[in-house]
Amino acid sequence: MPPLLSEVLPPFVRELEKLLEEQGEHELAAQVPQLRIVERCRCGDDFCGTFYAQPRPKGSYGPNHRNVELSPKVGMLILDVVDGKIACVEVLYRNDIRKAIHAVVP
Repeated sequence: MPPLLSEVLPPFVRELEKLLEEQGEHELAAQVPQLRIVERCRCGDDFCGTFYAQPRPKGSYGPNHRNVELSPKVGMLILDVVDGKIACVEVLYRNDIRKAIHAVVP
């Protein structure tokens, strides 16, 4: 079973929850403690720590997709939400998170 984000990066889970709550995204915030690191981005960019919480789509996410852009103090965070569920967490310019994700999903 894929690792829970909360077991790999507890402080990041709290940060995500807080940022989502601040934007009024309470249903998404409630999902964060149960997010699993199903796969990581394989783009090869040294600033990318993006990971998938659901299986990666073969094409686009389709019509029930939306982005939720968050405003962290460091880096960039954008969630891909499909049918009300967090599918992907785009994490850019957060080396600590990238290293932790790569350690559990080499």
